Amino acid sequence: MTSRHISRRGFGKGTVAAGIGAALAGTAAGAPAAAAAPRWRATGTAVSALAGFDDAMQTFMQERDVSAGQLAVTYQGRLVLARGYSWTDDTALDVQPTSLFRLASLSKPVTGAAVARLAQEGEIDLSAPIGSLVDLVPPEGGSADPRLGDVTVRRLLHHLGGWDRDSTPDPMFQDFEIADALGVPLPIGRDDVMRYTTGLELDHDPGGTYAYSNYGYLLLGRAIEAVTGGGYRAYVQDNVLGPVGITRMRPGRTAEDHAAPTEVPYRSQYTGTTVLDGSGAKVPAPYGAFNLENMDSHGGWLGSAVDLVRFATVFDTPAATPVLDDTSIEQVFAEPETGVGSGGSYYGFGWQVRPVSSGGTGRNTWHTGSLAGTYTLLVRTYNGMSWAALFNQRDDPSGLSYADIDPLLWEAAREVESWPGGDRFPDYFD
Repeated sequence: MTSRHISRRGFGKGTVAAGIGAALAGTAAGAPAAAAAPRWRATGTAVSALAGFDDAMQTFMQERDVSAGQLAVTYQGRLVLARGYSWTDDTALDVQPTSLFRLASLSKPVTGAAVARLAQEGEIDLSAPIGSLVDLVPPEGGSADPRLGDVTVRRLLHHLGGWDRDSTPDPMFQDFEIADALGVPLPIGRDDVMRYTTGLELDHDPGGTYAYSNYGYLLLGRAIEAVTGGGYRAYVQDNVLGPVGITRMRPGRTAEDHAAPTEVPYRSQYTGTTVLDGSGAKVPAPYGAFNLENMDSHGGWLGSAVDLVRFATVFDTPAATPVLDDTSIEQVFAEPETGVGSGGSYYGFGWQVRPVSSGGTGRNTWHTGSLAGTYTLLVRTYNGMSWAALFNQRDDPSGLSYADIDPLLWEAAREVESWPGGDRFPDYFD
């Protein structure tokens, strides 16, 4: 998004990831009333042996003035902690362990699981060119890069499709440019994004360079629709989430008045010009500076932390759920044809992967998500722990990094002397 659409007022940290600028509107004319002191509140059942997790979340949120957060932790496949947190003077904000948050790029592991399930069923060929499944038609008078024929489903899953947002701006955040180029009104749709991007030259040869691509996962969502003959949401809910009892998760909506029941409000320092219509109105960045509906398969899901750690059990081996078999799970976490980092980490099917050798061989897998108004983290460890942490903002005047939640939660896990018994999953799933 360019500076003609985004402005900045006063204080705060620079843009992150997609880059949403401009501070929130100030107070009304006249001297502002003194703000009430924020109050810390935690919901869900406290577990004394896991108090370090609560402490980590409280420290993180209070240092950054985050009003809503959530955490769920599992051990050996059992839910041992599920908490909602608030740090605010807003007495109406009631964050429960099942409240819904935007998941941002934690949507990618969901899409990766759906594609792996289709491959397991013989419904999709991971080596198939994406153009054989999805119509990739450039704008009238334009031409498609001939290398698109080398963009396969597997390469999209591994971010090896050839699109590089560090070279060419991420088309998922180019609504104004796409509308102008195609001569269509706002809001643009996913088909518009695809038509515009098909007319661009690839930044890399497919399969040659790892470059994180939201657009690649948009195409995977459309491939799911093409091979199933139905909607992306329906397939995921019926074949990935439903089999493990997850019914709360759903695609989110952009506009504030379209929030789902129990969905938290989102906060950002920034405002932007709405992409939902051509009015030119300034809106809080989380509520119209990007189009969440277009991001369904790469960044559009809503869910809770308990939903995410339940979803993570889909990847337990030996397979403990009816979603993916052991062969499919190994394929999800297999090394790509290129893109292995110096420390051995790489990108699987919707997951970052790092092999770990400690008394055996295993792997840590994780993903983060980031949008204006959202920061999320999902971790699976080689020794049977997992956790999900969700927040309703990613920027604040402190300038502190939101990625700091990762080492804080690892430290909390290492400090656990004895993991509690029992399983709280039945408290949250039928």
